[in-house]
Amino acid sequence: MAETGYAPFNRTVDKTNRVLREIEEAHGWTPERRNQSYAALRVVLHALRDRLTVDESAQLAAQLPLLIRGVYYDGWRPSTVPVKAHRKEFLDRISCELAFELQESEEELVKKVLQALRKHITDGEWEDVKSTMPKDLTPILP
Repeated sequence: MAETGYAPFNRTVDKTNRVLREIEEAHGWTPERRNQSYAALRVVLHALRDRLTVDESAQLAAQLPLLIRGVYYDGWRPSTVPVKAHRKEFLDRISCELAFELQESEEELVKKVLQALRKHITDGEWEDVKSTMPKDLTPILP
């Protein structure tokens, strides 16, 4: 467990590290690739966030661990959302914003990242998120 001197911070660091480890394990990445697991988490969160309405985005964020919630909101411009991206545009954004070359499809990356996050989101909220997405994107959402 991380020791920050403040229990809520310790918990959020631990939860965030667990999510990053799950992303690494799903990809077969070693812990030395933590920068890549973080980059994958960040780009998927931002693409998802910007596709949602302001209200739905805030409802989803409220369920994320505190540290991940900060990543989620970093750089957010609520006046510009939702961005009406369908599958191709959504996945192209992922590809363009990643700072490393993928050994798999963008679709697989999104699935693995969201599977790691999904454990922190209630079924009802996740169904709300999925219902706001275009039909061609829902198959990649766990």
